Amino acid sequence: MRVISIYTREPWGSQPPDPKMIANMQSLIQEMMAAGILIDTGGIAPTGVSLRVRSGGSGPLSVTDGPFTESKEIVGGYALLNVRDRDHLLQVIQRFLDCAGGGTCTVHELEEMPGTNTRK
Repeated sequence: MRVISIYTREPWGSQPPDPKMIANMQSLIQEMMAAGILIDTGGIAPTGVSLRVRSGGSGPLSVTDGPFTESKEIVGGYALLNVRDRDHLLQVIQRFLDCAGGGTCTVHELEEMPGTNTRK
């Protein structure tokens, strides 16, 4: 089962992440990639492009530039995962959230598009 997990957290304020947490996260990422569980991951660039793009299906796009300061949570990153089942997914997410010091993961199961071969 392939899923994408979007990680959000409360703002850390002016304090950067703890170096020990960063080292633990790097170890967890390496372990999960080597095991074939973690396919891809990345953080959200705090000063990068931030857009909300909408469409009614035809006609022009509606584009709103960010940052979206109305949000009380910050999207910290994403993980593309390959897990056996729901129980395995929850174990993986628990390890990540423990390592990250808490937060929320919103998980969506992915479907392969007809005519593509994206699975490894």
